[in-house]
Amino acid sequence: MIEELLPESVVAVEAHADDPLWDAPLYPAEAPLVERAVTKRRREFAAVRGCARSAMEKLGVPPQAVVSGERGAPQWPAGLVGSMTHCEGYCAAALVRATDLVSLGIDAEPHGPLPQGVGASVFLPAESARLDRLAGRWPAVYWDRLLFSAKESVYKAWFPLTRKWLDFSEADITLHPENDGASRGTLRAELLVPGPLVGGHPLQVFEGRWAVRAGVVATSVVIPHTPAAQRP
Repeated sequence: MIEELLPESVVAVEAHADDPLWDAPLYPAEAPLVERAVTKRRREFAAVRGCARSAMEKLGVPPQAVVSGERGAPQWPAGLVGSMTHCEGYCAAALVRATDLVSLGIDAEPHGPLPQGVGASVFLPAESARLDRLAGRWPAVYWDRLLFSAKESVYKAWFPLTRKWLDFSEADITLHPENDGASRGTLRAELLVPGPLVGGHPLQVFEGRWAVRAGVVATSVVIPHTPAAQRP
């Protein structure tokens, strides 16, 4: 599912709970990061790194440890940019050469409602109003969970470019369904703080895609070297 949300230059690898990758071994540098974690957390941590190493191999890069850096951001091999995500029974990693994209972010969440009160603390009033309209037309989709995932993908694409925190309230995201079943679509995030410089210009809009399938919502954001607004 993640692969469908990304450009062809990106290598995406995903795994479900019954996939052998779910029992992938940890590298020595990774094991200390989860030595006190519960078994479920350790397995998800290992599985998503197994996905990342598989993606490295497909890009012709020797598989190596993926450790966490500032604010928990994964540290990728030189020349690569990427993102990882995991939730109950699903994980995925997406990697691309830095010559093809500036940054990317992916996120997956269980397709269910957000815990009570979470939406009120992370969504802007305009976003909540749009969610109400979407839910009125497509009530089978948990739009609050989808928007939360989109905010996570925006942050994951933002942080490597800025090394700064981006609050949930600092990006106004609009979700656009692409079909009558509202199973996939696009997203547009307008940054409400100064955006990163891309190609020598500040980038104030991030764009991406989303999908809902098999109990999972997935989102992606990609930052090309020349964003659409800067192209001739």
